[in-house]
Amino acid sequence: MPVRLIIVDDHPVVRDGLRGIFETDGFEVVGEAADGAEALAVALRTGPDVVLLDLRMPGPSGAELIRRLREQCPGSYVLVLTTFGDDADVVPAIEQGATGYLLKDTPRAELRQAVLAAARGETVLSPAVAGALTRRAQPPEQRALSPLSPRELEVLGLIARGATNREVARRLFITEATVKTHLLHVFAKLEVKDRAAAVAAAYDKGLLKPA
Repeated sequence: MPVRLIIVDDHPVVRDGLRGIFETDGFEVVGEAADGAEALAVALRTGPDVVLLDLRMPGPSGAELIRRLREQCPGSYVLVLTTFGDDADVVPAIEQGATGYLLKDTPRAELRQAVLAAARGETVLSPAVAGALTRRAQPPEQRALSPLSPRELEVLGLIARGATNREVARRLFITEATVKTHLLHVFAKLEVKDRAAAVAAAYDKGLLKPA
């Protein structure tokens, strides 16, 4: 069964581009909307698996629209796709029930994978958004002490559990090239030359905790 989705964005050219991305096996675009009120009406009429939602549009605020969608269309998951990754936008969207939050520079292959994951109810976050949420959850003293970014720690944590670069990329919805870039940054910051040494150094410094 294909994943049924609706595309909600107030720019027709953006909707057209997104429709083109999902005109492929495994997906069915069952509706579009240009504002919040229309989005809710289309969702109620079509019952999509995923609502692909821009955050700033005419009508109710993005967070308010997400709340209404989750209340009135409980079988649909909301995946935010927007230009804005600020905490002021991210946190309310997640708190109101968005299952994921991506930025519009997400590559099309990763966007398709993210929609598939969202349809399964899995949390999907762009690296920038995941980093912002992780930093927000850390106490100020920990933010100051850690030489690695939240995303670098996430990558290294998966490596420490035996994941390959490909597996890390699939889990985090990033490319293998991005994983390699994160690891190069980790090696430089920890002053090591390979993955094993990086994991050992991270445990030694208390950046990673034994399972």
